[in-house]
Amino acid sequence: MRMNNMTLDKTYQALIADRIYLGGAKDVPAMVENEGVQIVVDLREESQGCESSDPSVTWVKIPLGDNATEAEDKLFAQAIQAVVSAYHQKKKVAFHCGGGKGRTGTVAVGVLLELGLCKSIEEAEALAKSIRPVINVKPNQRASLVKLHHGV
Repeated sequence: MRMNNMTLDKTYQALIADRIYLGGAKDVPAMVENEGVQIVVDLREESQGCESSDPSVTWVKIPLGDNATEAEDKLFAQAIQAVVSAYHQKKKVAFHCGGGKGRTGTVAVGVLLELGLCKSIEEAEALAKSIRPVINVKPNQRASLVKLHHGV
């Protein structure tokens, strides 16, 4: 297994070693430079462009609001599929929101479920939090995951 050039100030993590990365918006340039990320899935509704200026990076915007009052299951499904699709295409992919906690955490849980690495939302959330402890899936975000994975 390849060792990443780990530094004490690295503020993003690998959800899937050497393939899928997650963090906050400020982490994107480092994920592109250090990890060779090719696709960036930006979960910020407020975003005006990719945080990386590298012209070879594909930017995908999924406009999720940070404080939405309604379930945004269709947008979360799009974000999860964008990450999973890039993974299946053997691309290195990163996803982020502003701080890498709520929206990012929700997508991380969904990706772990979609890839079959976890059997329940609870198991996937526990694994995601063990990888990125700041993850904080909000009740409306959890409702979206339940709708996506239980057909509710």
